[in-house]
Amino acid sequence: MAAPKGASCGLDFCSIPSLKDSLHIANSSRYQFVTIPIVNPQFKREFISGSAKNRPGPWARSDMILCSSDWNTLVVGKLSPHIYVDAQVPFVAKNSEEALSQELALATHLGLCAITFKLKGNLDQNMNLARIIFDKIGATPHFMTQVWVQIPMENPMKQAYSYREDVDVDSMEIESTWHWWNNFRVVCDYDKKLIVALIVSHDLPDQNEIDRWLGEPVKCLIIPTTVFITNKRGFPVLSKAHQIMVKKFCAFDVQFVISGANRHENIAIYLHYIDHLWKNWQPDGPIERFARGFEDYLQCPLQPLMDNLESGTYEVFEKDPIKYAEYQSAIQNALTDLGLKKKQLNDKEPIVVMVVGAGRGPLVRAALNASINAKQKIKVYAVEKNPNAVLTLQALQQEMWKDLVTIVACDMREWNAPEKSDILVSELLGSFGDNELSPECLDGVQQFLKDDGISIPCSYTSYIAPVQSPRLYNEVRGCKEKDKHPLAHFEMPYVVHLQNKYDIDLPQPLFTFYHPNRDAKVDNSRYGKNTFKAKQDCVLHGFSGYFDAVLYKNIKISIEPRTHSPRMFSWFPIFFPIKDPITLKANDEIVSHFWRRCNSKNVWYEWTIEKPIPIPIHNPCGRSSLIGL
Repeated sequence: MAAPKGASCGLDFCSIPSLKDSLHIANSSRYQFVTIPIVNPQFKREFISGSAKNRPGPWARSDMILCSSDWNTLVVGKLSPHIYVDAQVPFVAKNSEEALSQELALATHLGLCAITFKLKGNLDQNMNLARIIFDKIGATPHFMTQVWVQIPMENPMKQAYSYREDVDVDSMEIESTWHWWNNFRVVCDYDKKLIVALIVSHDLPDQNEIDRWLGEPVKCLIIPTTVFITNKRGFPVLSKAHQIMVKKFCAFDVQFVISGANRHENIAIYLHYIDHLWKNWQPDGPIERFARGFEDYLQCPLQPLMDNLESGTYEVFEKDPIKYAEYQSAIQNALTDLGLKKKQLNDKEPIVVMVVGAGRGPLVRAALNASINAKQKIKVYAVEKNPNAVLTLQALQQEMWKDLVTIVACDMREWNAPEKSDILVSELLGSFGDNELSPECLDGVQQFLKDDGISIPCSYTSYIAPVQSPRLYNEVRGCKEKDKHPLAHFEMPYVVHLQNKYDIDLPQPLFTFYHPNRDAKVDNSRYGKNTFKAKQDCVLHGFSGYFDAVLYKNIKISIEPRTHSPRMFSWFPIFFPIKDPITLKANDEIVSHFWRRCNSKNVWYEWTIEKPIPIPIHNPCGRSSLIGL
């Protein structure tokens, strides 16, 4: 197996007499890039008046010092720290605005991959800065440079007061720096080029705050050398709490920047330690391997009734190490129980098992294996509508299964079965349980299940939870098509491997379905109202959806985070976005309403929020998203 790649780490310079020398120092220590001032910190410009206004000579270094590819990949430019466009003194504000415009233009000219600046307060101190930055990144099509907004993880005021014995810091209401970032990015309309460079503090905030940052677009962790402690061997290391925090961010493929003076033998030692943490973190479980590259990637849910699945799709899900083992266990237990009944009745006929939606046969194999383990004779019907998958089933029947399996090539709802089954087996579950129309399919075929017959699964429940994820919000916002309403993409659910998100509250059950459904009038429409509570200030961008299913008795499968079946990867969660993010305060109630609606041709979901503020119902009458019957 290939060794995991190393951490991407940069070295920060507060000043650079020689850019080439600085790059040489960084490169010889194996740092991948440098963060440097775009302009010499001592070189303040005056555009309105003053002695520096007519100073001769260039105000910045020549772009020919490096080739364009080096500017693109090796340099992150820092804006001058003296720039203060929100100053109360008009002259200072105007001069700063001119300097900022000049530096942003230079960054574009050089083709820098990113520029960065430190945010030192809330929006009341940075409104003009937000306007200028947003004007540049939002209204300038050719401005491709990322903007790394440096945010201290802990409010500097809190750190300053922590050294005073006469002040109880815990009792003080000191604003979280997350609010600085949140208000700034809201004014900048969640622009994707605006991302966070989080400055790691000596004293970490509580776990809830760290979890909230895990839901933000954190591109980089800036770690001052003063945060490191020296171990017994004289090497710089991080505290256990800092190590745990860093490893959580590693999942998002963050970059690192080492800042501050070298306090140990060699500046390279800091990078070696970060690289060590990175490589030790690398996940290698089946879920991580399966999901690699799909993190926070939006996918439209499958519609196996409307569309015939491709061979590759079948192949991917057949590799799940858990799902079919659990199904086999459920079938085996059901066969054992039915076998005891038949023995009491002196019934020697084989047990009839119908696998509906057989695909390429994994459940048929599970049933045959279960019959061997349970020592029960069975007769299997494999029902499949996909003509291409039927070819595979017919080949397996001819080569292996022989008379044990009867292949039925038709839609299960249109089949006229020659006899009734003892066990009805299906895997029609979607990421939300019922979103691949398992209720409608099983209701249509349960007439061929004996009165005392067993359905596997026998029930399934969907769950929802409020979630903060600017990344998913931006992904949905970017999904625009010419022939659709601009907001249509906010009115459809997406299957997504959720990673860069913050869970505002725990999941709650929403809809439940039972099989067989013996109600006189079958109605698969549903309505659910849930009430959640925000633990801290945050932003609601939508709802994550999960499901769990009871296959038989105590045998279950689940993707609900608290009960997730270990190592099972067949289903990613589902995501229901909302059109406009809702800012929440700590202890705010979130009251959501979800509907599952049906007619003779389609099924669709509608959703809205009642509290903290009412919003329009999403996807009314299925105008943007339908699941075809």
